Amino acid sequence: MLIRLSEASPATFAEQIAAQVRMGVARGEITRGERLPAARELAASLGVNMHTVLRAYDALREAGVIDLRRGRGAVVVDGNLPEVRSVLESAAALVSEAASAGLSSAELSSLIRGMA
Repeated sequence: MLIRLSEASPATFAEQIAAQVRMGVARGEITRGERLPAARELAASLGVNMHTVLRAYDALREAGVIDLRRGRGAVVVDGNLPEVRSVLESAAALVSEAASAGLSSAELSSLIRGMA
């Protein structure tokens, strides 16, 4: 699992981590029963505080994507995220349509931010 954090993103690092795990599950890159890295290990590899990773894992737990157990770590329990998969498909179609219309990725991003 490759997670990249952006300081330029309006989302917090915890939100970015949770979103990327969700996308990995939705894409089938992370499967049901798979263990996520220990919070301390992931935090060290990303250069963030361990509590940031724990916040992300807690959000994923609350969403029903992972199960957190002391000694067992974070395990994916829901490998079926049709709503996230649907958003990814819609986003891919939007990117393709924007490119066909001559919009750059920066212009598209700006348009989307203006809608939120």
